[in-house]
Amino acid sequence: MFTGIIETLGIISDIKKDQENVHLTIQTNITNELKIDQSVAHNGVCLTVVDLFDNKHVVTAIKETIDKTTLGSWEIGDKVNIERAMKLGDRLDGHIVQGHVDQTAVCSSIIDKEGSWEYTFEYDSSLNNITIEKGSITVNGTSLTVVNSKKDSFSVAIIPYTYENTIFHTFEIGTKVNLEFDVVGKYIAKMYELQK
Repeated sequence: MFTGIIETLGIISDIKKDQENVHLTIQTNITNELKIDQSVAHNGVCLTVVDLFDNKHVVTAIKETIDKTTLGSWEIGDKVNIERAMKLGDRLDGHIVQGHVDQTAVCSSIIDKEGSWEYTFEYDSSLNNITIEKGSITVNGTSLTVVNSKKDSFSVAIIPYTYENTIFHTFEIGTKVNLEFDVVGKYIAKMYELQK
């Protein structure tokens, strides 16, 4: 379980394919605090640490994870948002995040608001995921508040701290991102689907 509050950035230093799996080596400034078998969110994707060396850790992604997230397009040198699992008793500064990506989206607009930025993302609404105005959404592991909620798109406001301390500063129009919808929104979507 995570909170969507990004702890640090990592840099992908190696990618190795092993049959249908992919082993990713990530360099971070918190590697010395990690341990093997620990769950770590990488751009919102919960992956297990399988090896540690120097200031790097290795995680393995299976085919389903590669198919359902942006992980298959990651390249050596890419930055990723990193968050360790929350500790029981910690403050929940973001919202409840499982680290299980629901689907991907594409950045369709970036507006400079003179002190903040408004990013708009479009997603496939046929998968029955929904956003709720002023509800929570996780974009590449970052807990954010939804504005301009529509059937197949939503926007988020990014303050300078978030812009500088997550990978939002690397986004361009067309950037593909991982989405995890709020558990409340998932429940509402499921109830709506059952009433059809």
